[in-house]
Amino acid sequence: MAVTATRSTTITYTVDTVGTQVINAASNAASPGSVEIKTLASGANTITPPTGGSSPVSVTCVPPAGNTQTLTLKGVTGDTGFGLHLTDPFTVTLATTTTTFVITAGGTVTGMRLYWT
Repeated sequence: MAVTATRSTTITYTVDTVGTQVINAASNAASPGSVEIKTLASGANTITPPTGGSSPVSVTCVPPAGNTQTLTLKGVTGDTGFGLHLTDPFTVTLATTTTTFVITAGGTVTGMRLYWT
């Protein structure tokens, strides 16, 4: 069943520049509102957005705090992709036509959380 999800990014500046910037994304009334915990295998891991009456527009991925394995975001397995931070969360926004994407891991990553909105 779909839920309404609202996503925002808050950036807080301190020291030389002081201030806060909130960047709001559009609400999604067809969000799955779900969280998955995955173990990524070494190599290419195909990620499939949830379906079943929902239409996710983004996923926020949170690697485990102690992760030491490289992470690369790709559209498909053959892409070069680009490297991701090992432990900082990252958000991927999804086109309505996105059916899968790939995270390539340098080794096993246990406890990757995926927040679907």
